[in-house]
Amino acid sequence: MSRRALYLFAAPALALYGGFFLLPAVQGLRYATTDWDGYSPAFHDVGAANLTAVVSNDDLFRNALTNNLKFLLVVVLGQTALALLLAVLLAARGRGSTWLRALFFLPTVLSSVSVAFIWKFVYDPNFGLANAVLDAAGLDRFESSYLGDESTAILWVAVAQIWFHAGQMMIVYIAGINQIPEELYDAARTDGAGRWQQFRHVTWPMVAPATALVVAYTTLQSFKAFDLILGLAGNPPRSGLDVLATRIYSTFANSQLGYAAAESIVFMAAIAVVTFLQNRAARMAHG
Repeated sequence: MSRRALYLFAAPALALYGGFFLLPAVQGLRYATTDWDGYSPAFHDVGAANLTAVVSNDDLFRNALTNNLKFLLVVVLGQTALALLLAVLLAARGRGSTWLRALFFLPTVLSSVSVAFIWKFVYDPNFGLANAVLDAAGLDRFESSYLGDESTAILWVAVAQIWFHAGQMMIVYIAGINQIPEELYDAARTDGAGRWQQFRHVTWPMVAPATALVVAYTTLQSFKAFDLILGLAGNPPRSGLDVLATRIYSTFANSQLGYAAAESIVFMAAIAVVTFLQNRAARMAHG
């Protein structure tokens, strides 16, 4: 196929990409330097005032960033660990493991609204499943208001997020584990390695590429968390549940499109920094 034909085939996709991503991105950069409310035909240039305010003076944005980083840390660590544990336990082929894989993968096919509804029932302080289980087990002293506690609410949302997507990441790990040559385990067993030593010296190093993929994908998921949080917290979210995506949405809904565009730029910068640090750490970990 000639190069000209390749360009012709790629042209529709490039046009859609340019029209629905590049052009809005450029417009967003432009609007970030204005006081446009999103409706009025007239607006004024304010230079870097919006960006300066977001970075230095916006307590609401700073609170949302803090919540997002807490959410990110818990979800990345919890989801990666749970997905790897499930994969190690269910990697062996068999009828039982197949059904269990399907069971743990099931939450992934649900909508965010459905997941939010399920976990609102679990976390309900009066009639919820979590407190009912604790009460039945005689552990009522550990009962909590969950989403009603501003200091820990975002962590309980993180638990729901982990439940939502751990099955999807489990499949990634199972694919990685199934690529490990059986000869490596045979050699480890010959050397007297137990299950823990086999995991530590064979499985864990060999699934490093899968771990990098899981961590990167989970990080992006955590930064883009919006619909699940909105479903659990309501609109607008309370201070303890406000993250960057919901903060930008609230700003836009308050007819501050120029300021919301500036928040979006800082948001993208935060994602870029975290992604860079992750990639750097991954390269250092693997030599």
